[in-house]
Amino acid sequence: MQPSELILTPEGKIYHLDLAPSQLAPTIITVGDPGRVEMVSKYFDTVETTAQHREFKTHTGIYKGKRISVISTGIGPDNIDIVFNELDALVNIDFKKRQVNRKLTSLDIIRIGTSGGLTPEIEVDSFVVSALGIGLDNVMHYYDKTDKIFNRDFAQSFIDHTQWNPDNSVPYAVEADKTLLKKFTSDRTIQGITITNVGFYGPQGRVLRAKLKDENLNEKLTSFRYKRKKITNLEMETATMYGMAKLLGHRAVSMNAIVANRTSGSFSENASKTIDALIQYTLEKIAE
Repeated sequence: MQPSELILTPEGKIYHLDLAPSQLAPTIITVGDPGRVEMVSKYFDTVETTAQHREFKTHTGIYKGKRISVISTGIGPDNIDIVFNELDALVNIDFKKRQVNRKLTSLDIIRIGTSGGLTPEIEVDSFVVSALGIGLDNVMHYYDKTDKIFNRDFAQSFIDHTQWNPDNSVPYAVEADKTLLKKFTSDRTIQGITITNVGFYGPQGRVLRAKLKDENLNEKLTSFRYKRKKITNLEMETATMYGMAKLLGHRAVSMNAIVANRTSGSFSENASKTIDALIQYTLEKIAE
């Protein structure tokens, strides 16, 4: 691999994450906000590694005997492309030889993020575990062999229902890792279908001054059904996570703290408390 493809720092660390292979745990929690890394690592028994480059902040430590890394991705599918490729490189590429390892390692990657509910019954301050992500971004379309990981029928049903604008990226659908989905589902969570969008304002139907091309998109999302399944929430990372994880042989699941409901217009009165509760729930499930 050429230096322009596998970019390393002078210290031999992967470029964006600024990590060496020894500094990464096999279980990884991703959060969007760099400030949320400490919200997770404050519960660790010990912290052995801290690193930060741009929006990518990492703490690696021990929680109840389990070695965990918590990493901030920043916002959006493009950042997921960076983070997941570099996580994979840390465990599956020999940096000195610049060659793929003969024996590949599979990581467990759990997202703890905020999200907006799209149906009235998804109450603010609830937890949604994403069983499937519908990606409205174009990241996965740059990669080969996605036919093996996409749920084409689900995506086509979504395209037909929404009368999807052909000028936009073609939506795709990817399922969560079944083992992790089962592990993190309980009577405290709701299994849902998550839309992953490419922006916060127009792409999510928010209007400040710029007019939307499809003013009814959110209503279409709410009314969509596929084999009795409906879309529960909207955010900006899940589907890309699922696609990149499956493509690279890792396991991923997305945990969503519902801090807003777009149908009712409500917002959590104490979002930080809800996020903290989801962090504690996720850590306990990892430690089981």
